[in-house]
Amino acid sequence: MVRTPLTPWERERGERFGALLRQARGDRSMVEVAAAAGVSAETLRKIETGRAPTPAFFTVAALAATLQVSLDVLAAACAPSPDTDATRAEPALSA
Repeated sequence: MVRTPLTPWERERGERFGALLRQARGDRSMVEVAAAAGVSAETLRKIETGRAPTPAFFTVAALAATLQVSLDVLAAACAPSPDTDATRAEPALSA
């Protein structure tokens, strides 16, 4: 299976998502949070650094539950901004 390359917007969204998880983790260790969520510390590290910008839904759900962050909050934080063309998921060009 060949993955299509990520767009710049998708990479940026992954970085924002990772930063949000890092902030929610606070002073808790990466190993502690990963273990509580049932994922490896390396998986959490990749997500937090943006190297895994499209984690699986159940990974996101487990991390959200462990960090007590609403999936709605995560989705809103990673949604396209109003000046983004939703069909392409990239910033719209201005005239």
